[in-house]
Amino acid sequence: MKFIGKFFLTLLLLVLLVLITLFLLLQTRWGADWTSRWISDRTDYHLSVAKVDYQLSSPSHLILNNVTFGHDGQPAVLVAERVDLGFALRQFSEPLHFDSVELNDGTMNVSDSSVAWPMQANRLQLNNMAIASPHSVLPVSAERVNGGVMPWQPKVGNVLGDTTSFQLSAGSMALNGVTGNNVLLQGRIDNKRLVFSNIGADLSRGSMTGNAERDEQGNWRIANLRLNDIRLQSSQSLTAFLAPLLALPSVHFERVDITNARVQGPDWAVTDLGLSLKNLTLRDGDWESNGGSLSMNASSFINGQLQFDDPIANLEFSPQGIRISQFSSRWAKGLIRTQGEWDRSQKRLALDELVIAGLEYTLPDNWRDRWMQQLPDWLSSVTVDRLSASRNLIIDINPAFPFQMTSLDGNGSDLMLARNHQWGVWSGKLNLNAAEATFNRSDVRHPSLALTADDKQINVTEMSAFAGEGMVEGTATVSQQPARALSLTLNARSVDTDMLHNWGWPAVPLEGKGNMQLKLNASLAAGTPLRQSASGTLSVTANEQNVQQTMVHGEVD
Repeated sequence: MKFIGKFFLTLLLLVLLVLITLFLLLQTRWGADWTSRWISDRTDYHLSVAKVDYQLSSPSHLILNNVTFGHDGQPAVLVAERVDLGFALRQFSEPLHFDSVELNDGTMNVSDSSVAWPMQANRLQLNNMAIASPHSVLPVSAERVNGGVMPWQPKVGNVLGDTTSFQLSAGSMALNGVTGNNVLLQGRIDNKRLVFSNIGADLSRGSMTGNAERDEQGNWRIANLRLNDIRLQSSQSLTAFLAPLLALPSVHFERVDITNARVQGPDWAVTDLGLSLKNLTLRDGDWESNGGSLSMNASSFINGQLQFDDPIANLEFSPQGIRISQFSSRWAKGLIRTQGEWDRSQKRLALDELVIAGLEYTLPDNWRDRWMQQLPDWLSSVTVDRLSASRNLIIDINPAFPFQMTSLDGNGSDLMLARNHQWGVWSGKLNLNAAEATFNRSDVRHPSLALTADDKQINVTEMSAFAGEGMVEGTATVSQQPARALSLTLNARSVDTDMLHNWGWPAVPLEGKGNMQLKLNASLAAGTPLRQSASGTLSVTANEQNVQQTMVHGEVD
């Protein structure tokens, strides 16, 4: 029996000696290199460790120096100067489940989530690490990351695991091209439900704070978000800038507050923005709300050639649509003010009042094409109960027929300005007058126009202007049918006999002042040249001479 006892004691000492020898060899560069090659050759991972350290003062910790780790055939997912592995009794049953894993001074690449990490830990600690995911749907990169994850149980598709709590800080973090500094993230993951209980960052010379959560289907709920003094420049268009937000399954904003923000892109900008948004959901390119609201003001908003100065908007959202409590803005050196509502079911914008004052506006070259274009799906009709216009300057520089109206005033009631997604004057009453006007190099004074419209036609009951020492008066009707049949009667007294020449009628073989009467029928149908559709008669009397002309399809006999 003594022999057997001595044998097993000697065998145990030899095994212990071998283990100690192997452990000492492991701490050499040769041992660390051999162990790295052995693991790389026999697993689906590649591992490189320059040196292994062990200190008796911390007997449950093993330190790996200059570590590179990744999947075979793929770039490294971890590069760290120092990895501290903390052991626990649990490792006798689960060798790769550590008490703690501490990563120091390196980089973690979490783009490849198709393969899970082979280890787990009760706690993952990051010290001065960089995080990168350049190939993910939403690119993220972070520098000087510190913090912890408890527990750390990485899974395929989720480097943090299905259930964990985290608290992380980063010196800088870039998300989809937007960079923040001094970032703080606190929260938890609960079976694919991601909760940020606290978010904070210095963002674009300003600050951001908030809290939010994402459910298992990827829907976000922003409980609170506050942005202060943001100064952000983007190389993206406004549509591309907002695309990541609109691409999400849904986003519900309980409260968003923005103060003194300035955001600029290549052809758009908003300055000194103040905004408060409550209870609004974006889903599938549309919005939903029950009792939501938006209050907004800014120094300026620019999108392409459109520029609003000092815009103010107060909106109330409901399942039925949007109530516009207030909208006002300086535009084209003038003022626009309105209030009304947009009805979701009928896609109708109904304005109680529209005030336009002091504009100095040059119409774009393609304004006629825009007038004929179909309105978007969300806007079927536009009505205005009361229209008021004063002291406006309207200019068209189209060389084919330029015009200008100075000090243009107007008023209207019960107007329908769009129907079935098409602009027009479909119903209501409208009166317009100006101090002066020029129509294709012909000057007139005090031009005035009054019309009424219904489903069948537009009836111009008054059309008058002073021309030189004389006066022009007329009436007209325009059909509301697609052919847009025009019937015009024009009478002029003591006017230049060539007055109509600049407006498209061939020259009259008379000179001086005279009287004239024009009766014309034509078509204003889209895509149809006006001249080819015009037929009518002109009678001119001057210096006791009379000329009668007849036009047929744009040609005078």
